[in-house]
Amino acid sequence: MFDYVVIGGAQAGLSIAYHLKKLGRKFIVIDSKKEVGASWINRWDSLKLFTPTEFNHLPGLNFDAPKGHYPSKYEVAAYFKKYVEEYEIPIKLNTLVTSVSKKKDKFYIKFNDGIYESKNVVVATGPFHIPYTPPCNTKISKNVLQFHSNYYKGVHQLKDGDALVVGGGDSGYQILDEISRDSSRTVYFSGDTKVKTLPQQFLGKTLWWWFTRIGFLRYNKYSWVGRVLSGVTQPVIGVDVKGILSRNNVIPVGRTKDAEGKKIRFTNTTVSSIQNIVWATGYRPNFTWIDGLALDHHGYPENYRGVSSIEGLYFIGLPWLYTRGSATLGGVSKDARYLADFFDKK
Repeated sequence: MFDYVVIGGAQAGLSIAYHLKKLGRKFIVIDSKKEVGASWINRWDSLKLFTPTEFNHLPGLNFDAPKGHYPSKYEVAAYFKKYVEEYEIPIKLNTLVTSVSKKKDKFYIKFNDGIYESKNVVVATGPFHIPYTPPCNTKISKNVLQFHSNYYKGVHQLKDGDALVVGGGDSGYQILDEISRDSSRTVYFSGDTKVKTLPQQFLGKTLWWWFTRIGFLRYNKYSWVGRVLSGVTQPVIGVDVKGILSRNNVIPVGRTKDAEGKKIRFTNTTVSSIQNIVWATGYRPNFTWIDGLALDHHGYPENYRGVSSIEGLYFIGLPWLYTRGSATLGGVSKDARYLADFFDKK
C-alpha cells in the first residue's frame, strides 16, 4: 500500500515526486516508457525548447546550462535522469497503466503486469495523449508516406518527392522549416499563414523575461485576463514564419478538405504529386482509463488547481491547470508546490 502513486515520469511527475520525497510519503512513480526522458527523446531530432535555461528549472535542481541557452530534447532527457538520481526518486519504467478505480478509501492502479494499491493517485501524464490526424488520411493512397509529428524524427525519414506539412502551430512550423530547407523539394503547407508570432529575444531580453516582468505568466484561468488568454490560440514562438513562407519551394494551400488516392483537396487547390505527409495536427486527451472521472467540454478532468472531484485523485501538468505555464517545463513547479502544500495539510 502506497501513500501516493504518481502516473507519468516527465517534468510533472518528477516535480511532484520531489515534494513527496521531502514530505516523507511512501510513493512510486510509474511510466510507460523504457527510460527516463523518453517522452522527449522520441520527438523529432532537431527539437529545441522555446524557453531558455533559466525558465526550465524543476524544484530543487537547476537546469545545468548557460543562461539564455535553448536546450535540445537530449539535454532535457539528461536533466530528468540526473534529477531522478539526485533525489533517488523511486520509478518503475515499462509500466503502462490500463485503469484506475477507487473502492471505499483505496485506489487500484492496474498496469500491464500487475496492480498497485494506494491511498492517493497523482496523474502526471501531460497534455499529449492520442495523436490526432484528420479522418481523410485513410482515403490517401498507401503509396504516400504519412505519419503524425509524434513519430517524425527528421528529413531522413522522407521519400524523394514533394511533401506536405499540415498544422500551423509551433511543431508544424518547425517541421516545415526543416523540410523546406532542401530547396529541391516542393513543400506544401496546410495551416494558418496569418498566425501570430513572437520572437525569442526583444530589446536584449528573452521573451520569457518579458513575460515574467509584466506578469503574463501569473494570470490564472479563473481571472478575467486568464479567461481571455486561455481562449486565444497560442502564438508561434521563435520561428521566422514569414521567412519560411516566402521560400520559393513552400506553397501554402489552405485547409486540408478531403482526399481520394493521390489527389488531396485543399481550400485553395488540389494536389496529386505529394509523396510525404507530416500531420502536425495535435493531440486529443484520453482519460477514459480513470473510472468515474468527470470531464470538461475539452475532455480534460474537472478540477481546481489539480484537485479533482474524486477525493485522493490529483492532476498536474495539464494545459492551463492554473496558468499558461502549467504544462511547461519551468511552470509546472508552482502547481507542484500548491499540491504539496495541500498534501501537507491532509
